[in-house]
Amino acid sequence: MTGSAGASVNSFDLTGPLPFGTTVLEASAGTGKTYAIVGLAARYVAEGIAEISDILLVTFSKFATRELRERTRARFTELAAALADPDAARSSGDELAAHLASTADADVVVRRRLLRALSEFDASTIATTHSFCQRMLDGLGVAGEPEPGSVFVESVDDIVVDVVDDAYLRRYSRLSETPPVPPKDARAVGRAAVADRRATLGPDAPEGTTAGDRVALAREVRNETERRKRLAGIRDYDDLLSLLHDVLIDPQHGEAACRRIRDRFPVVLVDEFQDTDPLQWEILRRTFHGHGGVLVLVGDPKQAIYAFRGAEVTSYLDAVGVADHRLALTTNRRSDEDVVRSLAHLYEGAALGADEIVVTDVSAAQRARRLVGPPGTADPMRLRVLPRTGCGPLGRSGFPSAPRIRERIARDVAEQIVTLLTSGVTVEGAPVGPGDVAVLVRTKSQAETVRSALDAAAVPSVLTGGADVFGTPAAAEWLRVLEAVEQPHRADVVRRAALTPLLGWTAARLDAEGDAATSELSARFRELASVAERVGFAAMVESLTGTTEFLSRVLGRERGERESTDLTHVAQLLDREFPGAGHGIASLTRWLADRVADPTLGTASDRSRRLDSDADAVQVATVHSAKGLEYPVVFVPFAWAATGAFDLQTLLHHEDGRRILDVGGDSAPGYAARRRLHDDEAAGEELRLLYVALTRARSQVVVWWAPSAITRTGPLHRLLFGRLPGVAAPERACRVPSDDAALTQLTAWADGRVSVEAVGAPATSRLDPRGGAGTPEPLAAAVFDRTLDHAWHRTSYTALTAGAHQAHGPTADAEVDESEDPGVVDEPAGPAVVAETGSAEESALASPMNGLPAGAAFGTLVHDVLEFVDTSAPDLDAELDARCRDAASRLGADLDPAHLARALGAVLRTPLGFGTLAEVGPADRLSELDFELPLGGGDRADRRCASVHDIADLVTRHLPADDVLGEYPSHLRRLDDRELRGYLTGSIDSVIRVHGADNGEPSFVVVDYKTNRIVAGDLTVDHFTTEAMATEMISAHYPLQALLYSVALHRFLRWRLPGYRPEVHFGGVQYHFVRGMAGPETPPGRGVFAWHPSAALVTDLSDLVSGGAA
Repeated sequence: MTGSAGASVNSFDLTGPLPFGTTVLEASAGTGKTYAIVGLAARYVAEGIAEISDILLVTFSKFATRELRERTRARFTELAAALADPDAARSSGDELAAHLASTADADVVVRRRLLRALSEFDASTIATTHSFCQRMLDGLGVAGEPEPGSVFVESVDDIVVDVVDDAYLRRYSRLSETPPVPPKDARAVGRAAVADRRATLGPDAPEGTTAGDRVALAREVRNETERRKRLAGIRDYDDLLSLLHDVLIDPQHGEAACRRIRDRFPVVLVDEFQDTDPLQWEILRRTFHGHGGVLVLVGDPKQAIYAFRGAEVTSYLDAVGVADHRLALTTNRRSDEDVVRSLAHLYEGAALGADEIVVTDVSAAQRARRLVGPPGTADPMRLRVLPRTGCGPLGRSGFPSAPRIRERIARDVAEQIVTLLTSGVTVEGAPVGPGDVAVLVRTKSQAETVRSALDAAAVPSVLTGGADVFGTPAAAEWLRVLEAVEQPHRADVVRRAALTPLLGWTAARLDAEGDAATSELSARFRELASVAERVGFAAMVESLTGTTEFLSRVLGRERGERESTDLTHVAQLLDREFPGAGHGIASLTRWLADRVADPTLGTASDRSRRLDSDADAVQVATVHSAKGLEYPVVFVPFAWAATGAFDLQTLLHHEDGRRILDVGGDSAPGYAARRRLHDDEAAGEELRLLYVALTRARSQVVVWWAPSAITRTGPLHRLLFGRLPGVAAPERACRVPSDDAALTQLTAWADGRVSVEAVGAPATSRLDPRGGAGTPEPLAAAVFDRTLDHAWHRTSYTALTAGAHQAHGPTADAEVDESEDPGVVDEPAGPAVVAETGSAEESALASPMNGLPAGAAFGTLVHDVLEFVDTSAPDLDAELDARCRDAASRLGADLDPAHLARALGAVLRTPLGFGTLAEVGPADRLSELDFELPLGGGDRADRRCASVHDIADLVTRHLPADDVLGEYPSHLRRLDDRELRGYLTGSIDSVIRVHGADNGEPSFVVVDYKTNRIVAGDLTVDHFTTEAMATEMISAHYPLQALLYSVALHRFLRWRLPGYRPEVHFGGVQYHFVRGMAGPETPPGRGVFAWHPSAALVTDLSDLVSGGAA
């Protein structure tokens, strides 16, 4: 909990009174922050306080946003399903479902609200802070977009590097002596100043001194980068925050902007609030705090570990001070009760970096142990104590070197994992596998140390979460190859490239073949350079790897999957960069060299190392990447020593409430005092990082303590040996006891709640891949022996009737792998027949579309207008006119928009049998319902699927003889008898919901718009009689389209409509021949072709095309 400032703290009850005003909801690890915030969102909707579109849910990463969206949708679905039976829900173990079921009309009113929210879920706003800012800027129009046309980029590192180089040359190129700031330092401080642009640069030192020059250079780089960004028309994440903040504090328009955003989102729920920076909090505070709405801030300050990204736990503490209410989540839903107790014994109310951030006790929902095994293997918390001996020679400090200790502990980690996997330990009744284990470390180099030890013990492992592929050996290997392609005349360069895994030469072969090898390699690299220049980088890679047996060589080596994954990943990034490199291989080589030298340079897009295997493997991850995750068993091997949180080229600390970025270096006066401030803040974050690591465990956590010269400030050591009675904060540094004293003190401290174990001599444990004793079976490449279903494809009505369309109108694309495109091939450019003179009554009502063009382009225009027209507009004619003018302009149509608007006004007002299109509100009309329906096939190539002629047979059995389309099956049999295998894709023009009389059940009608002329010349409505339209329908195979659309609607309603019955809810199909729709005076049976295939036909056809029997 935090300290005493602000409102008093009460335990949070998800079924208690809903929070209003500003509420800080403080969590602890495993207490269900996301569960709580999703539950609150469900209650605000279910209890009628807000619609789903009124709620803003904010979190702080794209991954967390995806998870929050998925969990919110799933929770709404669970609750809606539970409320279908309120009695069962009231007695269920779901507290929220039971609470909602206890309200009146839970199965009707409450459930309907949840179902409506699910149907409108795409209107919800679940976003990162930066995405929220972008949306608000877009919504505020000109006031929120002072620089229209700006392009968003994730990083401006490339600009910063150029700015630093230019500034450095401008300052120091004329100096005869050594510049006071080395180039490497200049780049470090310049990048730091831009990355943390809201921090105050320090120290205050006069220019002309080394510290003053560094500060001046950093300030110049920061300002010049902003100037070049504006000139280039780009912006990054921080710009989004700054732009919105500037709008909100604008003296003239700021309050109106705040009010507009506040009115848009009366309920705001913020997850992971401890990771907020001051500007983000200021935006939230200014917009939503103190205005009578709902602002719930959910966070755990004990997990505030992103100071290096600009997040400040002080923002959380400020929010606590102004909040109307403070609530706490006090039940751990992740860890077993024994694990919770062991961690409580370790922390005992410790303060983690600030007096207000204290670890408090929580209860455990999971009472029983889920990890069961022989004695000593399944204890909830194990503390392994390493002696000074056994890690190499002792240094002058009396300790082994830290790298040697880490290597020894990594071997012990591997031994303990082998023991765990082979001793019969089970988790939730199943044997523990490698995938149940995680090893959490602080740095990527520590991760590689652990992985090397696991490899030596034959334990499968994968590195997860955030490692940069440019920091791997694969990037360096590619750099050697590119250097050889660029300089094939240099013997040393080409021979060095030959030794990379990409070419696979050995040193022995190079030595044996001598100059001949050099000549062969030079010729090969010249050839590769020519391929890259003529065809492209991807072709060069294919030429290189295809002739060197790359995959078979690399995959046959230890950790070959990891190596091949990284090499392929780097190649793909190089291929993406190659067109923009500017000067071919030379520029690409320099681009890669910069990133190998500094892997953090440039944008982060697609640079995280990919998972090399999805096999059951130990997860090796940094603590930062593991945040938010959980594992049955967690190993934390290196918490005995602190790891520097920041680059010592710069220091980060706070002074008088200001965030200070100290770029002056160690020569500046007062450096030691500022370094202590920096170290103190970093030490607090180390304690919080340890808290995050230990609390990832569900059933067991294993930690190591080791004596070393850097142990005295380590977070675990401070918790174990640096606690004074009555003092919450551990001592900043404490003495390292002797080996015997450490073991004695730790055993006494454990008091049976933590298992203390002395690390013995190293063993040579290896994991048998088969889980038992004996020699592993030889590996063999997998053989693909399944027959592929080459006939499996995406098809559509257009593809199935391609031949008929060629005969009926313009040439259609006969490819079967296509999407439905309304108005392109199914509406002919001219009439199918020419009417005889006098075929229609002279006095018949003329078509309002006489004088308008025909063809696919006109059909597309009409579809566009009818899709987007708002029939609820106060002035429908003005709305139509605006839509027609906009569509005609966008599509380049050469016609009179006013004429088209008048004609479509008549269409909208033509009687349909249940009203008119003009009377159908937007809520009852679903335009352009895209579908992708699974058909048969794909599993077995020899399995026969339904064909077009099978559909004809089915229609014959179901269609009455006197049906207006009764002769259609014979026409359908003239089409090619193509099997329906794969997916059927298409788009229904409109689905209309028709409300039943006296609140009866609604029905749903498929509507398709047709602009067919039917006959040449001027038209009247009598040219569009039911018989004439039926003839046109059959000629163009529209009945097949109508049946396939009916199947799509049937499946849509089956999934979306509770209590769906096709005989009640399926309302048939209507084809609107718009040239025959002349308004209210249109006689019945003109222009609107209504057909109602039986529910049995639709359901049987759905089963048939899914692979059922004909």
